[in-house]
Amino acid sequence: MNKQEYNLSTESIGKALYKLSAPAMIGMIVMALYNLVDTIFIGRTVGTIGIAGVAIVFPIQMIIMALAQTIGIGGSSIISRRIGAKKKDEAEQVLGNIFLLVLITSVSIMTFGYIFLEPLLLLFGATKTILPSAFSYAQIILLGTVFFSFTMSGNNVIRSEGNAKVAMVTMLIGAILNIILDPIFIFVLDMGVAGAALATVISQFIAFAYIAYYFLSGKSLLKLRSKYIKLQKKYVKRIFAIGSSSFVRMSSSSLMALVLNHTLAIFGGDVAIATYGVINRLTAFLFMPLFGIVQGMQPLVGYSIGAKNIDRAHQAIKLSIKVTTIMALFSFFILYLFPRQLFGVFSTDAELIRLGTRAIRIIAIMLPTMGFQVVVSGMYQAMGRAKQAFILSSLRQVILLIPLILILPHFFNLDGVWYSFFIADFLAVLITWRMYSHEIKRIKK
Repeated sequence: MNKQEYNLSTESIGKALYKLSAPAMIGMIVMALYNLVDTIFIGRTVGTIGIAGVAIVFPIQMIIMALAQTIGIGGSSIISRRIGAKKKDEAEQVLGNIFLLVLITSVSIMTFGYIFLEPLLLLFGATKTILPSAFSYAQIILLGTVFFSFTMSGNNVIRSEGNAKVAMVTMLIGAILNIILDPIFIFVLDMGVAGAALATVISQFIAFAYIAYYFLSGKSLLKLRSKYIKLQKKYVKRIFAIGSSSFVRMSSSSLMALVLNHTLAIFGGDVAIATYGVINRLTAFLFMPLFGIVQGMQPLVGYSIGAKNIDRAHQAIKLSIKVTTIMALFSFFILYLFPRQLFGVFSTDAELIRLGTRAIRIIAIMLPTMGFQVVVSGMYQAMGRAKQAFILSSLRQVILLIPLILILPHFFNLDGVWYSFFIADFLAVLITWRMYSHEIKRIKK
């Protein structure tokens, strides 16, 4: 029995979840940290307009990540269950499909992005003052689309084997290198937002090279075989069905940002757009560990389902909910108690700090429930229940949040935007709890 299989099948739930989650958590935290550092450097050199420019480009980056995660999570869910069922050959066929799908989608996005870059930035809310910074940042970021997509998808596959440490190293390589290169390109070479983008692309390439070496050198449990690098309808359909919830969750962030940026521009101007750009970075940094737990849970649940060990899968889900809820509570207190200090790190702009302090305290009210929400969504993905995962992923940001953002500001002005997040989270957790209770009853039967 392979060592990774042993960890997934017989080791205690707590130890297995820790071994799978800890590397993912570290990697996710460091990735979020370099986004944080990017924004701090830009805020301290270019200023509020620079932060707003990066905030405008972020939805485009989320679309790239959404497609990569769709393929990676959808494919890795199938792979972990095939490994659990001792069907390694089928797992390698899925790996070949993942490789080709990532290549096709990433090249297509990069080409489309370059052709329609300025209209896209205007669509996502760039004003005349923000557009130059956003354009300068985006045209370089698009160069790394292929590298970034392979890294994101490959990481999910590596975790599906139970080899979380390699996935962590991949993320650490890219993130640490980015943090080192940022001050060189931004301060020493005085390249501003373009320097931040160039540092990111170089880091993404090095991380991609490491993943390529892992799969081609024979270190992986699975082999990337040329005969399997072809699209097979049955796998492509299943990959997108399972991964669709990830696509909805991340791409809905882009759709939400489109609506949000335009609304913020109307009711608060460029400073309001920059304010949410900082909030986005702060919440991502504090809540990335939750997604690390979910990424560790998914191969454990998927393997247990494939091996027909339903009780073990249920235990892993319950433990994940407990851990993420404690972590979400801690993050909530940090955001609620120290907002002024946190915003002061990014900028000396008094208006940005004032707006951000009020906004983040409203948005943070329901954040303690976020752990439960992301675990339940991840649970459905790991079990291959695509419909339920899709519903939960689209619930908060598409079904609930976007309509609220369009309606509430007309009654409460800029505060209406921040109230929308609180109300959407409140309704989403009620619906998620009902679905989770029903699913647990079904599993027990």
